[in-house]
Amino acid sequence: MTGRFRIEVLGAEHDRAGFACGSDPLDRYVREQATQDQRRRTSVCYVAVDEQSGAIAGYYTLAASSVPLTDLDAPMARKLPRYPSVPVARVGRLAVGLAFQGRQLGAALLWDAGQRAMQSGMGVFALVVDAKDEVAARFYRHHGFIPFSSNPLSFVLPIATLAKKS
Repeated sequence: MTGRFRIEVLGAEHDRAGFACGSDPLDRYVREQATQDQRRRTSVCYVAVDEQSGAIAGYYTLAASSVPLTDLDAPMARKLPRYPSVPVARVGRLAVGLAFQGRQLGAALLWDAGQRAMQSGMGVFALVVDAKDEVAARFYRHHGFIPFSSNPLSFVLPIATLAKKS
């Protein structure tokens, strides 16, 4: 990744109005909804800030969630307790600003989400994401995510896999 970025929780000091990633729903979310979700404690928005300009270069959201054990593929489910659902950390949104695309910032944001999930102090089996389209699905598959058996655009990456890469 070229350029220097710091990743931190979205705050009042960040210029959200200038963020544009090419997806209206993702742009609108960081501008209008992210701080409300944080206030309600339904998710946390982490922003990558360009250290030269101070601009938001990208962001992702992270929230506690769970998935039904039956949604996981059989080899993965066999390794887990027979509870109806398993705890996960959900990456709800992930976006990189147009001016910062092509620098592997999306991969860095995804890695950061995994690190935060591992270090959360809570029992979290995996990172889970829902790809918005096939381009996003390829991105997640490239980074080791496995599709859910019930939905080809939903993916899971066990925390144990992330721990091996750290």
